[in-house]
Order: sequence, then structure tokens, then C-alpha cells
Amino acid sequence: MNSFELDDLRSIGTPVDGKVPAGDPETAWPTRKLDYKLVSPLNRRKFTVIVVGTGLAGAACAASLGELGYHVESFTFHDAPRRAHSVAAQGGINAARARKVDNDSLARFVKDTVKGGDFRGREADCFRLAEESVRVIDHMNAIGAPFAREYGGTLATRSFGGVQVSRTYYTRGQTGQQLQIASSQALQRQIAAGTVNLHTRTEMLDLIVSDGRAQGIVTRDLVTGEIGATTGHAVVLASGGYGTVFHKSTLAKNSNATAAWRAHRRGALIASPSFIQFHPTALPVNSEWQSKTILMSESLRNDGRIWVPAKPGDDREPGDIPENERDYYLERKYPAFGNLSPRDVSSRAAREQIDSGHGVGPLKNSVYLDFRDALARLGRKTIEERYGNLFSMYRDATSEDPYTVPMRIAPGAHFTMGGLWNDYDQMTSIPGLFVGGEAGWGYHGANRLGANSLLSACVDGWFTLPYAIPNYLAPLLGSAPLELSDPAVTSTLSDVSGRVDLLLSVGGTHGPDRFHRQLGEILYAGCGVTRTAEGLTKAISEIRALRGDFWSNLRVAGSGNQFNQELERAGRVADFLELAELMCVDALDRDESCGAHFRAEHQTPDGEAQRNDKDWCFVSAWETAKDGRHIRHDEPLSFTAVPLQTRNYV
Repeated sequence: MNSFELDDLRSIGTPVDGKVPAGDPETAWPTRKLDYKLVSPLNRRKFTVIVVGTGLAGAACAASLGELGYHVESFTFHDAPRRAHSVAAQGGINAARARKVDNDSLARFVKDTVKGGDFRGREADCFRLAEESVRVIDHMNAIGAPFAREYGGTLATRSFGGVQVSRTYYTRGQTGQQLQIASSQALQRQIAAGTVNLHTRTEMLDLIVSDGRAQGIVTRDLVTGEIGATTGHAVVLASGGYGTVFHKSTLAKNSNATAAWRAHRRGALIASPSFIQFHPTALPVNSEWQSKTILMSESLRNDGRIWVPAKPGDDREPGDIPENERDYYLERKYPAFGNLSPRDVSSRAAREQIDSGHGVGPLKNSVYLDFRDALARLGRKTIEERYGNLFSMYRDATSEDPYTVPMRIAPGAHFTMGGLWNDYDQMTSIPGLFVGGEAGWGYHGANRLGANSLLSACVDGWFTLPYAIPNYLAPLLGSAPLELSDPAVTSTLSDVSGRVDLLLSVGGTHGPDRFHRQLGEILYAGCGVTRTAEGLTKAISEIRALRGDFWSNLRVAGSGNQFNQELERAGRVADFLELAELMCVDALDRDESCGAHFRAEHQTPDGEAQRNDKDWCFVSAWETAKDGRHIRHDEPLSFTAVPLQTRNYV
């Protein structure tokens, strides 16, 4: 595609300011905290904060604000807070506590995170993540997370991808679940105390903006279909990522982008939407009609060895292939990190093996993760203690026993490094609208390191938003939330009702899942592990055609005044169809390779990602105009503590 055609897809807007304190990035967070305005304990109950989502970031934020004395309205589309998708995280949570004598430190944590993100995130954010990580582990341990322990009673750690130290704290293969339970218990304590009002089975469908500030949300009761509004002094979106746009992803089927996308359409910029992480240890797709993929924890790569047959098209059983006819390709290409190479590097390497004819399994679309050597070295009892629940899950999903045959794994859409753009205070481009966890874009740059997602959600919820939100609220003392009769509220309610009526009135012949499946196929082909200008241009054209088909042939049975899951899915797919186009435009616009954004036109002679720091050392923050035009705003990035360098995992 030539530049004129690219200019047809997007225009360039004004730069945005991340509001990072000037000076040394290492001191940015202590400096900012000292400058924050405070709200007196006597005045906190006068403020209402709306928190959307009850995962780690949302539950922590609501519980913290409630504990401080604010009035919190908490929303989840689940039937209980603990059902949020944070439970699905398996392997662990990082912290720069440096309790082992392996030369870990806060500075090394920052270096690993900045380098792992391929220098496309804020350096100061990474320092905050590192500094608060120590408090997170102590706090989660204190509120009941049952971390694994060494024989002497100290907390145990293990390694994760992209690092050479042991800084990942864990609860077997259930770390997200246990952290979520502990956070949900803290939230329930505030619900019982009356500081938090919980709304279950309620989905956010729009953001109320008045006087240039976020002042409420519009929701739909998923049981009765009733559309209503809730107003407050500030809104926090902690609604998770949008990986389910790919249809087959490691996320829960109900995970969606609607809350964030609706905020985007009200003016909140969205940063780096094409930065998608494809997890290298997802289970492969085995059927055209498979509804999703399943995640196997990255922690398995501590003891499992990844390999493919050295000979293309080798159909022998894995046990029949001798050692000298196996290619342990990660150990061969990246000997310093081996099977714990970063996720973007590992996924590209797996995709390269599969596409070159070395794939294994019935559909030749996977690689082996083999525990033969670890079982021989450590014994089955030790492997069961470390990974027993993961092995059981694999056996239940595949009917194969990983103790006797290798697991089969393949890259699958997993985590979104992109998300709503926010400044250093976690506030979006709409004053009063904050983000936490995967709904935002912070910390991870173009590639997230394993075990940093649980950490970033906890840092946001427990130790960032409870500082930043009062700073915003303090000048609003004495103001009341909008009345439900306010024109901004009634207008937004009308907009939502109109969208619901439009979905119900199309009168086509195909349900929303058909369009979602087709969208996923387009994205995997055009905006997947490897992208090209030609493939992205084709994907944009196909997405636009599919969106036209959706609004001509969608069928939604039933009405809006009742429990109607098909209507729920239709609204989410409509938003996915808009988001998907912006993802492809962002990937086409960013004319370089960096992290998980791998443009085939920009690679080194040995096939590694080739950044262009001269032209692209910034964050793309996108605006979508009312007429659908895409406008790119840039936030320049600078690096002082970790100088720009080419990543090297050899």
C-alpha cells in the first residue's frame, strides 16, 4: 500500500503528554506521590467512584477506596466478583524482592521489563511496577494468598520467560485464582461494611461524559434487560483486555472490549491496539468448530523442552524419533535463555517451524513440549508437585497423558499490550476516566513478560489508583454527581437504547457467532504473529465487508427486555468489528517491527524483529472520529536508565 492510500485510512493529530514527572525516571513515582492532593477522611464519603470490573485491578481498586472511606459503585457482568477472568492466570506474579542470591534487583527488573517490551513502553512506568512489586507480594500474602513456600518457610520463586533470575512467586498453577479469591474477599469485606455497592450480572454499554469529564456509565441488567444509568465523580475501567476479538483465544468466551471501546468512541484515546501477545504455550486448534483455545502456563517451560522433528513432515510418534533427529530450536537459536525466551520470540519461532513443515499433531499445527528429561532427572513426584493441576487440565482437554507423551502447544491470541491510553496517573484523555489492569496500555510496551500481568493489575488496583483518584477528586469537593434527569444522562441512555434497537431490527439470518468466527479468521491471517503491508491491507478490506454483512444479515432472536445472550454477543461483536479495523490500521501504520508487532518487511538477516527508533520511538494513541476516521496522536518515549539497544537473547 502506498502512502497516499495509508493517508486515506488515517490522519496525524497533535502529540499527547504522558505527564511523567521530569527528571530521573527512578524517582518519578515518589515525586508524584508527594505532589498528589489529598482528601480528608471526613470528606471521602462525599465522593462516589464507579469501578467497572472485579478482576484483580477492579476488585483491588474498589476494596482500597472503600477501605479509605469513599463510596464505591462496583459493576461486574459475572454472578460473583471472584468469577472475573483473573482466575485464569496460572504461572505466577513477579516481584523485585531479590530474596535469592542470583543477582536480581530493582534495576534488573526494570531492565528486563523495558527490554522485554522492546522499548515501546514508558520507562517511568516500569520503575513504578518494580518499586510497588515488593509491597504487592507482602500485601497479597497478608490478605490470604497461599503462596508456595520453601522447606524453611520462605516464599518460593521460579523463573519465567525473558529473564535469567528467579523472581516469580506462585501458588502451583493457580496463582491468578488464589490472588483473585483473596482480592474478592477484601472486596466482600467492604460490601459488608457498606462502602461498596456491588452490581452483579450488569454490563457497561456506554460512558456518560458531561462538561468534558467522565461522570457516569450506562449499563444493561443481563437478567431483566433493563437499561439504566449510574453517576459518580470518577469512573474506573478495569474490564480486561480484548484478545477475544480473535474469536479463538485463551480468554473466557465472555471477555470483551465493549466497555473500553464505548469509552473510546466517547473520546478516550486507545494506545497501540495492534500490540497483541500470542502465547507460545496455548493448546493448538484441533477442530474448525472449536470455540476457544486453552492456555498452558509458561511455568511449564522451566522443565519442559520444546522441539520439533528435524525432518519436515515426519509422521512418527514422538517416542520413536531419536534424539539426534529432534530440533530443540529455542535452545539452538537462543542458548542463553533457551526454552524461557520471551513470548514474542518463542511464538515467532514456533510459527516459523510450523509454517516450514515441521509442525506436529493431526493438523500439523503445533510443536512438542516434552517433560521426558525432567521426569528422569527429578522424578514424577516432583513434577506432580510443581505442575500437577496443569497436567490434569491437559489430560482432560486432549485425552493424552503428558507424563508419557509430550504436550502439543501452539501460539494463541492471549494478552493485549494495547488498551486505553492513560497518562502517568492512570487517567485517560477524558478527565475523570481512569483505567487499571489490561484495559490500559501501561508497563508492557510491545511485549509483556510472563508473570507481569498479575503484577500490573495488582499495582494499579492496590497501589496506584488509590493515590491518583483522590488527587483528581480533591478539587471537586462540594460538587454532586449528575442527576439522572441531566441531559447528558438521558442523551446517553437514548443512544444505548437506539443501538440495542438497531441490533434487534436488522432481521437477518445469521447469529453473531458466525461473524465473530469469520473475524477471527481474518485477524489471525492478516494481523497475527507475522504481519505484512499486503496482508493488513487485505484484512482491512475484508473487515469492512464483514461489517457490512453483519449490519445486513445479523439475526438476534428475542427482545431486549429479557435475558438475551444472543443480544449480548451481538453488541460485543459489533464493537469487535470496529476495533479490528483500528488494530489493522495501527499495524499497517507502524512501519517497523517491535516486540509482538512483527512486520515481515522489517527483520534482521537472521529473522529477528528490526525496530526503527529514529521514526517510531513513540506510543501511537488513536482517536476515532464520529464519522469513523482514525486519527493518530503520538506520545514520544525516552530512555535514560535503560538505553535503547537491540534485544539479544542469544
